[in-house]
Amino acid sequence: MPSELSIRQRIALEANAKIRENMAVLHPLRQLFWECTLRCNLKCRHCGSNCAQGSPQGDMPLKDFLRTVDAITPHVNPQDVTIIISGGEPLLRSDLEECGHELYRRGYSWGIVTNGFSLTRERLDSLMEAGIRSMAISLDGLKEEHNWLRNHAESFDRAAHAIQMLAKDDELLWDVVTCIHRKNYPTLVGLRNHLANIGVRNWRIFTIFPMGRAAHVPELQLSNEEFTGLMEFIKKMRKSGGMHIDFACEGFLGRYEGEVRDHFYSCNAGICIASILADGTISACPSIRSHAFYQGNIYEDDFMETWEHRFQPFRNREWARKGICADCSFFRYCEGNGIHLHDDNGNLLACHLQKLR
Repeated sequence: MPSELSIRQRIALEANAKIRENMAVLHPLRQLFWECTLRCNLKCRHCGSNCAQGSPQGDMPLKDFLRTVDAITPHVNPQDVTIIISGGEPLLRSDLEECGHELYRRGYSWGIVTNGFSLTRERLDSLMEAGIRSMAISLDGLKEEHNWLRNHAESFDRAAHAIQMLAKDDELLWDVVTCIHRKNYPTLVGLRNHLANIGVRNWRIFTIFPMGRAAHVPELQLSNEEFTGLMEFIKKMRKSGGMHIDFACEGFLGRYEGEVRDHFYSCNAGICIASILADGTISACPSIRSHAFYQGNIYEDDFMETWEHRFQPFRNREWARKGICADCSFFRYCEGNGIHLHDDNGNLLACHLQKLR
């Protein structure tokens, strides 16, 4: 495997590792996710947080979130911090526009992550009036495959309609995110063509990790051959031009570093990314579901004090040098893969590099 890296990749990976070391020391807050609800209008097979229509966890009151934002504001330049509202499904909250207005008034750029099911022209207009700057919308395959994953017969048509609305608007920064699994993997070319036809200019691709409901659905995990095929597909499509395609930051990719996304791998969870979960938990990337990596709670702890002093497991990853990572020659660049791929004991659940070998 080491011989497969080019000199350019080796130099870039080394430079990237040094940049990350410096960022870990400085840890400037750049993205703050707010998991505003665990309610959802779908019941997706791959949901890592088991969201449902009637979630037992109540929505966090807006005033509690804004109180935390106000405590953060004296310590940051709001223009340098993007607040991303996620869920569950954030469009289920009736006070989303109120939240947006308040964030905009405080100088923060904000956006949402949505399944698009409830996005109407009227709702999009009201979000725009509230100052929304970005949106990520999910489409997980062509009609049959998407509806299977999302567990709803209308999900594909609703999401596609939402995407077509976004395609007509030049003011909003938006992209489509797709989770690739065994059922939609064979449709990659057709899906790419469909997205291009409905006006998608930016396409971000993920794979599904074995947490939450996804841990019990084997069809969601790509085989090693399929995962390698996905990398080859993205690499080819990026060279062909047209739609911009980017693989997510979910893991270290060895020989594909610098080929399938715009940056070299780095897990920025806890370095410049933080999140506030629906119950007030202070964490890093909201994809992290292991309680071992939770750092505090806004109802008990000061957010900035927590950010400054309790995120060491994210900023020094030597604890991850165990198991298959113990003697790996790529550990300096990978640091044990994305933290969302670790269980409550810090054990690695999935290694992208192994899949590519």
